[in-house]
Parts: sequence; structure tokens; C-alpha cells
Amino acid sequence: MSWGIELWDQNDNLAIHTNRGIDALDKYANFLRDRVAIETEYAGKLRRLVKNYQPKKKEEEDNEFTSMQAFRNLLKEVGDLAGQREVVSESLQLQIIQGVTLLSKTLRDDRKKCLSDGAMLQQNLSTQLSSLERAKRNYEKAYRDSEKAVENYKKADMDLNLSRAEVERYKTIMTSKIQQSDDAKNEYANQLQKTNNLQQQHFSILLPAVLSRLQELDEKRTRGIREFIIGAAEVESSVAPIIARCMEGIVKAGESINEKEDSFKVIERYQSGFTPPTDIPFEDLSKLDPDSLQDHYSNSMSNHLTMRGTMSANKIKKRVGIFNIFGSNKEDFSDLPPNQQRKKLQAKIAELQQKIAQETNARDGLMKMKIVYETNSSLGNPMTVEGQLNESEHKLEKLKIDLKKYQGYFERANQAQVANNSPQANRNQLQNGHRTSRHSNGSADDHHDEGDDQPDDAGSLSRSGSEDNVAQIQNGHNNNNNGSASPESGLGTSHTSLPGSGQGSANENAIGEDAYFETEVEPLQPLGTCRALYPFEASSEGSIPMNEGEELQVIEIDQGDGWTRVRRANDSNGWDEGFVPTSYIECTLYA
Repeated sequence: MSWGIELWDQNDNLAIHTNRGIDALDKYANFLRDRVAIETEYAGKLRRLVKNYQPKKKEEEDNEFTSMQAFRNLLKEVGDLAGQREVVSESLQLQIIQGVTLLSKTLRDDRKKCLSDGAMLQQNLSTQLSSLERAKRNYEKAYRDSEKAVENYKKADMDLNLSRAEVERYKTIMTSKIQQSDDAKNEYANQLQKTNNLQQQHFSILLPAVLSRLQELDEKRTRGIREFIIGAAEVESSVAPIIARCMEGIVKAGESINEKEDSFKVIERYQSGFTPPTDIPFEDLSKLDPDSLQDHYSNSMSNHLTMRGTMSANKIKKRVGIFNIFGSNKEDFSDLPPNQQRKKLQAKIAELQQKIAQETNARDGLMKMKIVYETNSSLGNPMTVEGQLNESEHKLEKLKIDLKKYQGYFERANQAQVANNSPQANRNQLQNGHRTSRHSNGSADDHHDEGDDQPDDAGSLSRSGSEDNVAQIQNGHNNNNNGSASPESGLGTSHTSLPGSGQGSANENAIGEDAYFETEVEPLQPLGTCRALYPFEASSEGSIPMNEGEELQVIEIDQGDGWTRVRRANDSNGWDEGFVPTSYIECTLYA
């Protein structure tokens, strides 16, 4: 079906229709712009939401709970979801809206040209029709004039009163009018033939070509809208798998919540380490020395307040104050309950060990840089790193002193815990058939047993203390080992004991003196991988060669000296380690 044939006489309606079609295309473009604005705003609000609900620094202690970890993972997935909405917004803007805008502009220009050509054709046809109409009117006037001249000549010829000259004049006029009529007739015939030819060409060739171009233009617009709608849906579909994975991540985060584990962590966080109070014995005041009644009453009230203090989190400091053997110095966390004190000390020791490992690596890097500079003076002056090396040594020495101090705090805290949990410190003793109650002032009051068999919880108390010691050994905290670090911490070969702990403790004898020195040093764990960007020939001590594109393991990152320590497997089932220039490789570190 062709517009040029079927709609030859609907040029004006077609012009209106094509204009409405392009307006509809512009309307779709405006819809996409509003959609992009909504997507951008939605993504921005999601990102602000995630930022506003990120855990604060003061809430870091709560991050160990599975519920809080799940919430953090949820925030991460929502952040990724916001990123995908931004991808949709950018893709719609770059791929769809720009295409729609360009198509609309092109269609409007082509439509304007088609309408201009059609108007020119119509103007030519109208001009020719006007010429035909003029020629027809001239012919009609000339024909009427010729008929009138013939009639006048006939009258004059029949009138006997007119002279011959007068008759000849009428005859001449008649002849002239007839000639004019014939000329007008011929002109009219010529204009009619030209008009018919032009009209036939206009409606069969010229105008159909213009209308066909309008038809192609409108079909192109319709086809474009179809492609753009499908393209917009494909943009949305392209991020659907990632959004689905975000939803899966949120579900996985929810499923990772373990209420039992969180309950256990609450116990780990707030457990004081104190043992529950034993049964309060009956005290027969009639058998006490009257002089000691007042002291005995004061001690009883003190013990009662102590037991009440252990039942309230707000009064824990009162309990610690009574058993505080470290003085008022808070550096050793002595104001905390025993379990919390040991955990804080362990965390502090681990932090110091990590800092020592980092500072040791920095010092080793500076020393290697100095060696490299001494070997090859063209790379740099070794004296330039001398000051940095001295400063690093000073920092390392200070960190070691702090580590030794906190390890001492930790050992004393363990000793105090063992002393507090020992049977002699917490149970009632039977002496000569009498029960003796120990008070905080060290006095002993004897009471007859009266035949009451009180349960002796010494076994449970002793077992509690021994279990604490076993847990400490299993967690890598040996009281007589000065908190020696694992190989990964960079202090794997350090086994210095605390002052005063080298007298042959039970733990040392159990483990064995030679066990410390026979421990095999484990290889450093890789921090990531790297790829050689350029070939490198090892020309200095401590460096290894590499080929372009070779994959290596990173075992020590650049400490600021421009060298990275790497490792590769060799043919003898071993490892080759050495330094390569950092600018020669592309590193990918593990998360």
C-alpha cells in the first residue's frame, strides 16, 4: 500500500499526521528523561540511605554479632543495587534518549523538505491551472467578439444606406476578430494540453514520490519507537541478573544470622569471670569474741555488698576495687572484670605485635634499600635512608617495650585469675571438725559443723581455673612465653620470656624447653599476585629476574623503597624469592 496512490488527495492530512507522529516521538523522549531523573534520584537516595545507616565508629563493638554483620552485608547489597539503577540511568541516557533525540531531529528535517517539495509541486500545478483559466477566458471573449463582428458585418452588408467603404470596414473588423478568436482558441488548446500533461505527471509521478517519502519517514519513526522501547527494556534486563544477585545476597545475609552464636558472643563480651557466691554459712555470734563482733559485722556487710556488686553491671567496679591488686593504673584495664581485662590485654598485645611486624617489614625494606644503594650507587645514595632507618629502629624498640609491658600485665592478670579461682581462696575449710570462714581482712572464725554437710565446690572452682588456662594455651597465649607471635606476624622466631618467668614453670616443663627452638618457620602467606609488565634482569643482590607477562606471588608489598618482594615456584619443587621493581609489575592483592 502506497500513500502516493491511495492518498493522492490527502496531502494536508498526511502533513498533520506526520507532525503528530514526530510529536509522539518527542513525548516518548520526554518520558525517558523523566524516567532517567527518577532512576538517578532513586539511586542517589539509596546511596544516602546506605551512608546514613552505616555503623558508626562507636558501634564497632557490635559488629561482631551475626545480626549486625548481616545488616552490613545488606547495606552493601543495597549500595550495589543503587549502582545498578545508576547503570540503567546512564544507559538510557546514552543509548536511548540520544538516539530518540537524533531521530526526531532527522525526521523533522526530512518532513520539512518533503512538505517544501510538495508545496512547490502544488504551486507549479496551480500556476498552470491559472494559465489555463486565463487562456480559456481569453478564448471565450475573443469568440464572443468574433461572433459580434460577424453579426455587425452581416447587418452592414444588408444595409443599403451604407457606403461600400463602411461595409469593407465592418468586414475587416470581422476578419480581425475571427483571427483573434482562432489565436485565443489555439492558446487555450495549448494551455489545456500543458495543464493535462503537468497534472498527469503531478498526480502519477511527482506527488506520489513526495508522499512516499513521507510514508517512509513515518514508518521510520514508528520502527524507531519500537526499537527504542525494546532497547530500553533490554537495558533494564541487562542489570536484572545483577539485581537478582543483590537480592540473593540480601537473603543470604538474612540466613547468616545465628541467634545462638550472637547469644554466645554476648556471654563472651560481658562475662566477668567471677564465680557465683557460695552459700552463706550460719554464724553463731554467741561463740564469737565480743571484741571482734564489730569487725565481723563490717566484714559481713562488705562481703554482702561485694556479692551484690557482681550481680549488677553498674557495680562491677566495686568488685574490682576490692580485688584490685594492680593499683589504680587504668593502662592495664584493671578497672574491668577479669575476663574483659584479659580480652582487652590480648587485643592490645595482638595490636602491638601487628605494629611490630609492620615496622619490622618497613625497617627490613629500608635496610634492603640501603644494601641495594651500596651495591649500585647509581640507584641512590645509601645515606639518604640512614635517618629513616634510625627512626624505624627507635619506633620498633618502643613498640617492643610496650609489648613486653602488656605481656606482663596479661601474665599478672592470669595469675590473679588463677588465685581468685583456687579452692583455698573461695571455699570454706574444715579444721579440726570446725568450719572456718575466711573474710576479707584475713581473720578466721571457727564454727562447729553441727553435722551439716555443705557441698564443697572446690572441684568446680579448680576446674574453672584450669579450663581458663587450657583455653589460654589453645588461643596461643602462653603465660611463660611472653606472647610469642606466629610466623605470619613477622615475629615467628621471637621466644623471649617475661622477666621472672624463666624459673621453670609447669607449663614450660610440660611443653619442653627445646620445643621453642625446633618450631619450623612456615613460609610467608602470599598477599596477592602480580604480572610482569616488562622484562627485568636481576643485577643486584636480593633481586630476581622475570619475563614479560610472567605471573608471580606477592609476599611483601612495596614499603616505599620502590621494590616488591615476590615468589615463584622453581623446577626443584621449591620457591625462588626476591625483589623486583614495583613499577615493572601490576599487582592484584587479595581482599
